[in-house]
Amino acid sequence: MKTVLITGANGNLGSAVTKTFLDKGYRVIATVIAESMKTDFSAHEKLDVQVVDLGNETETNLFIASIIEKYTKLDAALLLVGGFAMGNIAATSMADIQKQIALNFETAYHVTQPVFKHMQENGNGRIVFIGARPALEASQGKNLIAYGLSKSLLFKLAEYLNEEAKGKNITATVVAPSTLDTPLNRKSMPDTDPSIWVKPSALAEILEFIVSDTNAPIRESVIKVYNNA
Repeated sequence: MKTVLITGANGNLGSAVTKTFLDKGYRVIATVIAESMKTDFSAHEKLDVQVVDLGNETETNLFIASIIEKYTKLDAALLLVGGFAMGNIAATSMADIQKQIALNFETAYHVTQPVFKHMQENGNGRIVFIGARPALEASQGKNLIAYGLSKSLLFKLAEYLNEEAKGKNITATVVAPSTLDTPLNRKSMPDTDPSIWVKPSALAEILEFIVSDTNAPIRESVIKVYNNA
């Protein structure tokens, strides 16, 4: 049985991903930011919900060490914590950029550093980042400057990890979805047909494929999941 870490597990995407991995027989360690959020999950024998502030490097290192001690081996980490902000170049301050980097990059990096070391020691593992279309396409990102810049760091980090892990069964993959079909997005964009967006459940299936043995030969992948948006 594979053990996977899912951060931001109670969000719109995280909930779908957690359910998919549990349904497919994985052991899931799910992170949330507050104790009250533990009630967002139904009890499951293979689910371990942990409260941790991934924005705190020391706390994250202690958390990763504790789950490795408890479960011995971590097969995959799916890093779903993040945030979103609007704003073109004129409206975006450095503080705005730093806030988005803290949410979208630092939380991922704090987990990745100890997890990657663990995977190198085991010679096996999968790290999955959630990128973003605005980080890849200027036409999509010109009004999302802070968000796009923060997400772009994940693509470069994945490149560095894959270069260091060559010759080992360790991969870093970036999945870049377009708009997710969530209640908030439906409310904020009522004139857009949500059928063109990406359903969280569909994206969850793609993430499970990345972690599965079927994906073993694939390396250095950036997966664009745009549907018809």
